[in-house]
Amino acid sequence: MTAYSHLNFAFAFVDPKTFEVAPMSEGDTALYPRFTALKTYNPGLETWISIGGWSMNDPDQPTATTFSDLAGSGSAQTAFFQSLVHFMSTYGLDGVDIDWEYPVAPERSGKPADFANYVSFLKKLRDALGAGGHKYGLSITLPSSYWYMQNFDIKSIEPVVDWFNVMTYDLHGIWDSTDPYIGSVINAHTNLTQIDQTLDLLWRNQIDPSKVVMGMGFYGRSFTLADPSCNTTGCPFPGGGNAGPCSASSGTLMYSEIGDILANGATVVEDKTAGVAIVTWGKTSGYPMIITTP
Repeated sequence: MTAYSHLNFAFAFVDPKTFEVAPMSEGDTALYPRFTALKTYNPGLETWISIGGWSMNDPDQPTATTFSDLAGSGSAQTAFFQSLVHFMSTYGLDGVDIDWEYPVAPERSGKPADFANYVSFLKKLRDALGAGGHKYGLSITLPSSYWYMQNFDIKSIEPVVDWFNVMTYDLHGIWDSTDPYIGSVINAHTNLTQIDQTLDLLWRNQIDPSKVVMGMGFYGRSFTLADPSCNTTGCPFPGGGNAGPCSASSGTLMYSEIGDILANGATVVEDKTAGVAIVTWGKTSGYPMIITTP
């Protein structure tokens, strides 16, 4: 624990009816005190709660429009702020990260008013986190995608937050199969070119680099090959690769699972432009997996 300054617990949700903080999964309530107890090993460690995440805005979820509803309603914000401060005080948390994926974007249940409402919401949230002598931290999560980044008023948000967490992962995956502009074609789930474009947008808006934290994923996105002879980016895929024994999810492999695959004679090709390694394994159809280069 001495190597870390901050840890985020991902995720908590917002109840779509009461707008109070709610656990994402059963059993999370029991994990909160264990999480904050990690500070006993490192007195300088801060433990934060991250609220939202990708699935909270899934169109088929009851929370699909909750962030938009919250950002656009004063009464909902009052309930949320009171609940959040109580939640953080109860469990000894030091800050909150808002991971709204994504404001405005219609395919992510967003609304046009989100652009301005998000700024107003964060300003009020900052005030609530500093009330009563509290000094809770505040950050938000940003995408490494210009398509989604354009819907964040980053210049207005910068003075309100302590920092931005930039996701440099999950740019692509098996979900691309339902995207009419991409389709079932293998792409790296991280890519230096796209990351550079995102960071350039921040620098052109004169965002302070000291307030930008780059997030990296210690896992890979895997695909089943449609044609064993076509095993690189741009090749078609019919579905995700086999689930790992621990991750138990088709299309995703943990760092340790990737290590096991590499130890068993997989083929590795480095894409220096994208900054990824393309790993192919399997005797018949094979399963290409794209991971970030360490």
